[in-house]
Amino acid sequence: MSVELNPPELGFKRPFNEERAVSLQLTNSTAESVAFKVKTTAPKQYCVRPNSGIIRPHDHVEVQVLLQAMKEEPPLDYKCRDKFLVQSVALDSSHNPDDGLTTLWSAIEKTSKSSIQEKKIRVNFLAPGAPTPNGVSSEMEEKPPSYTATSPSPQFDSPAPQKSTVGDSARSAAEATGVAGAAAAVSSAIPTSQEELKSQLAAAQAQIAKLTQDMKDPAVRQRKAAQAEEKVQTVVQQSQSGGVPLHIVAALCLFSFLVAWLFF
Repeated sequence: MSVELNPPELGFKRPFNEERAVSLQLTNSTAESVAFKVKTTAPKQYCVRPNSGIIRPHDHVEVQVLLQAMKEEPPLDYKCRDKFLVQSVALDSSHNPDDGLTTLWSAIEKTSKSSIQEKKIRVNFLAPGAPTPNGVSSEMEEKPPSYTATSPSPQFDSPAPQKSTVGDSARSAAEATGVAGAAAAVSSAIPTSQEELKSQLAAAQAQIAKLTQDMKDPAVRQRKAAQAEEKVQTVVQQSQSGGVPLHIVAALCLFSFLVAWLFF
């Protein structure tokens, strides 16, 4: 015997520019534990928590079905074609729930496929303030989609578990704080007045003039070249004693050559 569903159809009230959630109760009225799994024809549009599990004898499980926010509101006369499929199977001694739900369902579909019970659920889009009826009927019955247990069509898959809104909010707040801090740092580095800009420009020009003068002074050029040569000799001695890697010595030799070429 399959699980009992309440309500037998799901109704989501407008507006749909924000997330909408409804509750679906699955009841096991048998004396055996029952494994269940929820699928949908629109897995990217819905989140379900939990989308699979085990119901103990004479017990029930509340399943939350979340409709993701839409970018555009569908017309009022739009007929939703989304559907859900609840699969259930009674567990016996050959089934071990401790193996995990994925392993359990894989074993059931291989060895006890004929024992899987299925119930389909329609989805209805309701007007704002409209009551949520149990078992909404429509004037026209669309052709039902294919619900294949072993190889579902591209239109059909398991919905994702419901996302944690608390974690998302915290992450968004952290990202916003980081962006605000970076913006403040950049803002503080930019001159805020004409006088500050002139001061920074004058300091830069003075530094350039000092470096230019040092380049023209033979004594400064010779001192820098001597310092570079002394550093290279020191590194070479350390390298010979096993203290400095060979590639560093080569890099410093190249640096010494460039200094000599620039200053002489």
